[in-house]
Amino acid sequence: MTGMAATRRPRGTADAYEAVFTALAHPVRRRILVTLSFEGGAMTAGEIADMFEHAWPTTTRHLQVLESAGLLRHERQGRSRVYHIDRRRLELARDWLAWFSKDPTGSDGGGKQWRQGKRHRRR
Repeated sequence: MTGMAATRRPRGTADAYEAVFTALAHPVRRRILVTLSFEGGAMTAGEIADMFEHAWPTTTRHLQVLESAGLLRHERQGRSRVYHIDRRRLELARDWLAWFSKDPTGSDGGGKQWRQGKRHRRR
């Protein structure tokens, strides 16, 4: 995953891909994002924790991973933290996955761009 990203993008973007896909690898974190989306994109930490049967520290760890990956952000409202989806990082994942819808033979430019990036990397 990062091998292809590193050939086409700066290292910072490759790290962002790694953080996003690592965060999305866990089913609980994906469930948090899906639930947030269906709930209008914002929920308190307590509301998120109520969805699960595991301990509070486990929930907060999942929220921290999602926030570190840039998939969530939070704001304080009184004593509560309200978490919001940051859709810009989800777009990063969507853009990466879009490579698989391109023609690998190069007729739409996708394969050619990747091959050029790969050739550039060897220098």
